[in-house]
Amino acid sequence: MSGRSARGAGRAGGTPDGGYPGGMPEPRTFRDEPVSFVRRSGRMSEAQERAFAELAAFYVLDVPRDVAWTSVHPEARLEVVAAYGREAPLTVEIGSGQGHAIVSAAGAHPERDFLAVEVFRAGLARTMLDAERDGVRNLRLIEANAPEVLATYLPAGSADETWIFFPDPWHKKRHTKRRLVRPGFGATAGAALRDGGLLRLATDWEDYALQMREVLDEAPEFERAFEGEWAERFDGRVMTAFERKGIAKGRDIRDLTYRRVPRI
Repeated sequence: MSGRSARGAGRAGGTPDGGYPGGMPEPRTFRDEPVSFVRRSGRMSEAQERAFAELAAFYVLDVPRDVAWTSVHPEARLEVVAAYGREAPLTVEIGSGQGHAIVSAAGAHPERDFLAVEVFRAGLARTMLDAERDGVRNLRLIEANAPEVLATYLPAGSADETWIFFPDPWHKKRHTKRRLVRPGFGATAGAALRDGGLLRLATDWEDYALQMREVLDEAPEFERAFEGEWAERFDGRVMTAFERKGIAKGRDIRDLTYRRVPRI
């Protein structure tokens, strides 16, 4: 993913005793489907601890859980206007990593709202710290498994754009089943996007780029929004150290852009 890697009033959240709103059941232990990440624990730095202690109340949205800590209860729905305090076009970044792309975009476009979806706490902390430093207030974060956020937690048609930049390629053959963009992903990504909304993707792994293109070309929810083999580089994506590293290693960066077709 990008770099591989007390909440606000009106937002869906857990109860103080760790229970779930509306009588939602306690989570089970295992998911039915493989996830596109491996949850790693590690010691948080003092700054990262401060981010969660002092900044999460504003930036991080509470999410009712289901089968695991990063799961989303299927009956939970985000109240988008309540989360941001206004109505504005919403851009969702899946796998926001350290947050470099989305913090930069949110700062450059205060007229839009941005949502970062990430499971790695160090990346979420870095995102909050950078957003606070830059005075970014139109950004929220969700610590959860992205397909569950897209499929059910975000209201249908609520997103104007969805970004997936440099998702984990899971390049070993036995691990490719963990890839985020795999058969069936079109329906997942298409649920949250408005009609005519854009899905933007980028990767530095050729075989994953080919898989992404094949999956989305076959998805009835989407049509190509580019001509030729690949889309032009999205100029709204800030050049990060991670992307420069891929280029330095001789890997081509491939972009794809798809448009959500109108719902019938």
